[in-house]
Amino acid sequence: MDLNKPRERFTSRLGFILAAVGSAVGLGNIWRFSYVAGESGGAAFLLVYVLCIFLIGLPVLMAEFSIGRRGQSDVVGSFNNIAPGKPWVIGGILGVLTSFLILSFYGVIAGWVGHYIFAYLSGDAGSVAEGGYADYFVNFIGGVGGPIFWQVLFMAFVIAIVFFGVKQGIELSNKIFMPLLAIILIFLAGFSLTLDGAGEGLAFLFTPDWNAFTDPSVYASAVGQAFFTLSLGMGAMITYSSYLSKNAKLTSAAGGVVTLDTLFAIIAGIVIFPAVFTFANIEPDAGPGLIFIVLPEVFNQMGAGGTVFAIFFFFLVFIAALSSAISLLEVSVSYVMRQLNWHRRKATLLAGLAVTLLGIPSALSQGGPLTMQIAGLPFLDFIDMITDQYTLPLGGLIVALFVGWGWNKVDALKETGLTDSGIGILWIWMLRIVAPLGIIWILFQNIFG
Repeated sequence: MDLNKPRERFTSRLGFILAAVGSAVGLGNIWRFSYVAGESGGAAFLLVYVLCIFLIGLPVLMAEFSIGRRGQSDVVGSFNNIAPGKPWVIGGILGVLTSFLILSFYGVIAGWVGHYIFAYLSGDAGSVAEGGYADYFVNFIGGVGGPIFWQVLFMAFVIAIVFFGVKQGIELSNKIFMPLLAIILIFLAGFSLTLDGAGEGLAFLFTPDWNAFTDPSVYASAVGQAFFTLSLGMGAMITYSSYLSKNAKLTSAAGGVVTLDTLFAIIAGIVIFPAVFTFANIEPDAGPGLIFIVLPEVFNQMGAGGTVFAIFFFFLVFIAALSSAISLLEVSVSYVMRQLNWHRRKATLLAGLAVTLLGIPSALSQGGPLTMQIAGLPFLDFIDMITDQYTLPLGGLIVALFVGWGWNKVDALKETGLTDSGIGILWIWMLRIVAPLGIIWILFQNIFG
């Protein structure tokens, strides 16, 4: 790689926002948000989640945007450029590690989604007997060849897009994916609102059980979901903002990303919960199996239209997963390009192959003869726990403390376009006090709870 070659750029502010929204909108908004909301009381979780998004998520997102654009490098290089020789670079190292680990199991789950699309198109999933989807899902993920094949196929899509760079790969794909995602999601939500259980589903999502607010796990789940869905603490937003023009306004970009990401999650809930409540003997707190076991049972009971609904739904989830996976891989690719002085294509192939190989133990960890476990957990669940409960919040904590305390306040405010008064000062103190205290409390709950 020629070190004198200008850094790649997004061609427009809209292209950057769509890419950032694409990073944020993924399995976290549809698969993870739905089952975590179902397990955590629905509306009570939603209220706490939205509060966490704006009190912690938005300030940290702004901080990551400012680090990336000022640093003009990968996530490790950006910390080094702003604070050379300081220990803050640990935040960048954590970002590379976390994004790499998350993508390793993220590709496995996205591969499951790809399998379901094919299974509905071929008729296999539609022919499963009522009550049989639990066995169908368990038998598939407990296999050897199937989970690995679909994981590798999904990762091939991700690698191919990142291979072509920021403008022709990442930006162009998100300009297609995001509008398509919005159209499919709105269509499915409109259909769900016509179902008999729409009122019950909406009540579950928007009418809180006030007793749920006394449960500390609801708050821990909300903060974890906020970090996961906004791609915070994993280096993706720092890396993307390093490709951003100096003329773009970070405040409006961050606000747009947070607003659209939250809307996607809520509308996904409107798609799922009315369908769940329409049919008997199906509960919203079904956990991670919600979209792979419960919803296929729902689609099965919809009659002829169920297969069409299922194909659209799983295609929606697949596109969302793809847009997020692109940003996760780009963190490692950008780092490898600088660290090894390689061109993009070579770095993409190396990073893509490495993360795909790491994902194979996760693909084999859900049962079957080659099951791999760590600390009594399936390999996939262990990596998910480590990133969700520890490395993500730790990375976010370092970002907040760095911009709040470690970086010159004037420089930080100048990078965001804020002034040394009003909103600017509020943002700094949110990073200095509110966000760190919230993250530390969640870490304490995760470690000792």
